[in-house]
Amino acid sequence: MKKVVVVTSSPRKDGNSEILAKNFAQGARDVGHEVKFVAVRDVDLKFCTGCMYCQSHGKCVLKDGMNSLYDDFQNADALVFATPVYYYSVSGQLKTFLDRLNPLYSRENKFKEVYLLATAAENEESAMDGSVIAIQGWIDCFDGVTLKGVLRGIGVDAKGEILNTDFPQTAYEMGSKV
Repeated sequence: MKKVVVVTSSPRKDGNSEILAKNFAQGARDVGHEVKFVAVRDVDLKFCTGCMYCQSHGKCVLKDGMNSLYDDFQNADALVFATPVYYYSVSGQLKTFLDRLNPLYSRENKFKEVYLLATAAENEESAMDGSVIAIQGWIDCFDGVTLKGVLRGIGVDAKGEILNTDFPQTAYEMGSKV
């Protein structure tokens, strides 16, 4: 059994990228993995101030919803980030969340696999390239961590539109193969 943390950064509850995140999580649960599901919009999230307190203390000086999450991330086997694509990159919510994961740099982390689930109104898979680069940039800060899988949910805009595609099933199958 693996520990999997799934993060959805959609500002829309049950938005397209969140649907993918929920399907991935269900696939992982159905094969016996332990899953923690985090919706960024539900985390009391402040912006990183760049003070670097976290590097000597393993936690953030800011008093918000992040400090309670660091142990879950540190002890996870796999991390999953779901995002709508805005201006050809990850959502601002996800970027802020990733910045706030800075205390992980000074910790002994178990995770070695990261997955990206992205959705966009664009019909070209290349619209996701900036999101992949953003996640890869975060991953590159950790030794031995790889981007294990990317789901590019293209051509979906309206809330729930992704349900008319095969992408939710693909997300479920990815989750079942973690």
